[in-house]
Amino acid sequence: MGMTGTAATSPQRPHTLQDYREDPFMAIETVYTAEALATGDGRNGRTRTSDGMIDLNLSTPAPMGGSGEGANPEQLFAAGYAACFHGALRKIAAGEGADVSDSSVGAKVSIGKDDDGGFGLAVVIEVVIPHVDQAQAEALAEKAHAFCPYSKATRGNIEVTVTVSDD
Repeated sequence: MGMTGTAATSPQRPHTLQDYREDPFMAIETVYTAEALATGDGRNGRTRTSDGMIDLNLSTPAPMGGSGEGANPEQLFAAGYAACFHGALRKIAAGEGADVSDSSVGAKVSIGKDDDGGFGLAVVIEVVIPHVDQAQAEALAEKAHAFCPYSKATRGNIEVTVTVSDD
């Protein structure tokens, strides 16, 4: 598994499914690719990144009938989304000269049954920016939500609610 990617092909023609099969990264100019492999029985197995930075046992959460003794995909998604959103928030705030020195972002990822008999996700992003007023904090969070790659990826696919508080 190696790092691949190219810039988008000719802007004159629309991308086709075949284009994406040949180069799934064509919609972006790739600067980094993370790689992970899951083995075992999906939620009751193991996941490891190619560089070994993450190497975890997985288990289905207890409320879903599992042991809950390992990590689960929702936890990993919540950690990634929170970190990505916080990075976006800090970038937006730096551009506006806003003090986000003690800010934090939490993410709650819920999984539940959907109308199709399968499962779906919902996310609540909790933003705390103690050194700015509520209106500015909300404006920064809204701009971060528009900028964050995770927010872009989920937009229109799952429910994401962004809340802002001062503590």
